[in-house]
Amino acid sequence: MVMLLQPTYYTADMVRALPDDGNRYELVWGELLVSPSPRTPHQRVVGRIFVLLTAYCTEWGAAETFISPADISWSDDTLVQPDVFAVPIEQARAGSWTDMQDLLLVAEVLSPSTAHHDRFSKRRLYQDRDVPLIWLVDIERERVEVWTPHDVMPTIVTDQISWHPKGATAPLIIDVAELFKAP
Repeated sequence: MVMLLQPTYYTADMVRALPDDGNRYELVWGELLVSPSPRTPHQRVVGRIFVLLTAYCTEWGAAETFISPADISWSDDTLVQPDVFAVPIEQARAGSWTDMQDLLLVAEVLSPSTAHHDRFSKRRLYQDRDVPLIWLVDIERERVEVWTPHDVMPTIVTDQISWHPKGATAPLIIDVAELFKAP
């Protein structure tokens, strides 16, 4: 006899109660997404994006940038940890993840264990939440998939990505090849 288990519909509180065991737990519309600690190349690219965004945001005062772990949640059935993200300064100053509701930019660096969730579940959630710019950074292919809220297909970028938030006089321009350079 075969028993079929009913999938559990998770809530953000259930995910917050999970053990701190080195895995990253995220939640998209009640579905639990579990991934192991990221590998070195992933963290190297995350660090490079964070440094570039932070320097730019500091210069222009347009936003504040963060890296995960973070608990970004818009409802009882969502809780995500974007690799790198920017939020309005006033929301960042509030001092709580729950106050960060208007993400201005999200960068997800794809790993073998996270690529499917990042490309589909999380990207769709970010689009539904009207995140103006989503970068899916593909280390394997050395390219960036650029998404906006209404895109049905990404723009594939291999040369330069840019971000021009409200209030900044000049855009941030990042050379994609520099993101993937060996140390």
